Amino acid sequence: AGQDAVVSALGRGTSLRADDLFTRAAAAVVGAAEAEGVSRLVWLSSFGVGDTYRSASPVQKVMYKTLLRDLYANKVLAEETIRSSGLDWTLVYPTMLTKGPARGAYRAGERLTMKGMPRISRADVADFLYKAAHGSEWIRREAVITD
Repeated sequence: AGQDAVVSALGRGTSLRADDLFTRAAAAVVGAAEAEGVSRLVWLSSFGVGDTYRSASPVQKVMYKTLLRDLYANKVLAEETIRSSGLDWTLVYPTMLTKGPARGAYRAGERLTMKGMPRISRADVADFLYKAAHGSEWIRREAVITD
């Protein structure tokens, strides 16, 4: 209540266990935001989910289709809930996360050309999430972010 935006950076950590965590979270967050009159939602997803799969390298695609298949399927369903809401959402797809310091020089776009195993620091992801929540450039858009 009384907030301007909701930023969700929910993750499974190192667990690859697939369940309905993301669909339950999306329904809860969208419901709470709508009930409290908060129109802005910035939702952290994962590179390889949805349309971003097409931009993945062959090695990444194998990982997404095997180890992460069920987890990513749940994320797709969660994103459908978000897109169909009346909220001013932004879906954010970072490449491989690192624990390094912020570089401040990351790239963001709906589609990006990448090679190899692109990475981005969690600190730079946090910077993007903050800026997206406070700006209008990414409303009702998807952003791939990488160094």
